[in-house]
Amino acid sequence: MKRTGYRTSLHIYSMFLLSLTGILIIAAVLFFMLITVRKADGTIVRSDWPERFTDNFEEQIIFIDDKPQITQSGIEQLQREQLGIQVIDRDGIEQFGYRKPEQAAAGYTASDLIAIYRDGHLADRKEASLIGELADRNYTYIIHFPTAVTKVTMQLSGEHFIKGRTIVLVLGSILLGVIIISGMAYGYWMTRMMGHVTDAVKDIARRSYLSVEDDGIFGDIYDSLNRLDAEIKSSDRIREQTESMRKEWIANITHDLKTPLSPIKGYAEIMQEDSSTDMPGRHRRYSAIILKNVSYMEQLLDDLKLTYQLESGSVLLDRQRTDLVRFLKETAIDIRNTPEYEDRSIQMETVQDDIYFCFDRKLFRRAFSNLIINAFIHGGEDAGVTICTVADGHEIQVIVSDNGAGMSEEDAGRLFQRYYRGTDTDEKPEGTGLGLAIAKSVIESHGGTIAVRSAPGAGTDIIIIFKVN
Repeated sequence: MKRTGYRTSLHIYSMFLLSLTGILIIAAVLFFMLITVRKADGTIVRSDWPERFTDNFEEQIIFIDDKPQITQSGIEQLQREQLGIQVIDRDGIEQFGYRKPEQAAAGYTASDLIAIYRDGHLADRKEASLIGELADRNYTYIIHFPTAVTKVTMQLSGEHFIKGRTIVLVLGSILLGVIIISGMAYGYWMTRMMGHVTDAVKDIARRSYLSVEDDGIFGDIYDSLNRLDAEIKSSDRIREQTESMRKEWIANITHDLKTPLSPIKGYAEIMQEDSSTDMPGRHRRYSAIILKNVSYMEQLLDDLKLTYQLESGSVLLDRQRTDLVRFLKETAIDIRNTPEYEDRSIQMETVQDDIYFCFDRKLFRRAFSNLIINAFIHGGEDAGVTICTVADGHEIQVIVSDNGAGMSEEDAGRLFQRYYRGTDTDEKPEGTGLGLAIAKSVIESHGGTIAVRSAPGAGTDIIIIFKVN
């Protein structure tokens, strides 16, 4: 933890240092841009170059017969730098011009020259125009540059400048010290806060975390940790409940497997030792009992196999376009033809005469048979079932309802769990606790959803929805 804290402090300090360095570099670049200009040939020079060039160009102006002229080297300089020039006499009249801009006048008043001297350019021109003087001749010359330069005049006090330089150095040192100290303090504070967050994560792993309310800059982190802890604890509770139900279910399945084996073994021993005169009749009765129990064991094993196949996704669906309404009617008739449920009521309610849907007929028969039979078993002896189908072009809805005893909210929430059984094995030995879990897996494997709506004494509705394109 200390190593992490030191690294965090170093990173934050480096961040402050890099930020300061970046600011200084940007300031230097901006300052360099302010004190440089680009000449006509593309070279970069100091921004005072036009003024220095103007002052030095006095040497290139000569007089022949009292008329101003430019030397050959001066002409070459003007051509090379793409500059223009005007030579003005004491009355402001142009006496010589070369490459002057279109905005330049042929004559200037004293106020015009003062304005050019003050502003550094002609009235209608952004590029620089600087003034030089020929003191011995009382002449003035204006050089026109293709580069825009803002003329700024500033007077400095030498004494104050020396003192100001000292003040700037002192203030700069203080500022640098403040940045360094504040960076280290911030790093130390950040290290402590991150240490608290790390401890909170460890507490979550140990399941000893206490919720933290924080409105500071780490508020979002603590909110996330609070939610994470709540989800982990909820997951732990669900896992414990699932493990408890799994153990209970395994105990019930073990009992279910032993229950049919006992009569099978017993009647097989009787058949082996029985020598009575009516042996054929008794053997037939014993055989029927044995076959019934073997059939139950086969159903139990089939349910186990199908449950895990559906869970692992290893079942290949044989989907065929079939009339779902007709299929449900046939399933209901098959159940009614079973002697055990021949006196039970199964009603069909449908808006459309036919609803076509692609599904695996074998798995759907298993799923809806489980739903209907489960309603008969747990709804009571007088419970009836109603199957309602509705289709609107976007989805197909099937509701399997019964008018039985209903169930509590807790039972409804656990109805489709694989290890949950609604009744005790001794009371209903034929129940495996897998029928509704299989139905749910079959529905979901076809892209559907299944939900339960029930209340004690108000019956139960199983709502199934399939989306269609």
